[in-house]
Amino acid sequence: MAVPEILLRISALESEVAYLKQRLEEVAESKRHWVDEIYGAFANNPDFLEAMRLGRKYRESLRPKPAKRASKRANDRATKASKRTPKPATKRNAKRNAKRERKR
Repeated sequence: MAVPEILLRISALESEVAYLKQRLEEVAESKRHWVDEIYGAFANNPDFLEAMRLGRKYRESLRPKPAKRASKRANDRATKASKRTPKPATKRNAKRNAKRERKR
């Protein structure tokens, strides 16, 4: 290679290195985090909100479903019925029990 060609290539490389150094300094000066730069970019965007809704729906569909439980009131009734002791036989209780049997 001739000397003039080498000098041209060296000057091109030097200008490219200077450009790259300048870009690195700009990035170093900008101390903002990348999240800060994109935060709010999708504010009030209906497509973004729809994507978030669908993603949430999908994630919730992957969760195991809890077993169905009887209501608290039904549990309380069942517990009380099993613990109930018969009242002593009196005329009044006998009449009540007879009424209840007729209703059934």
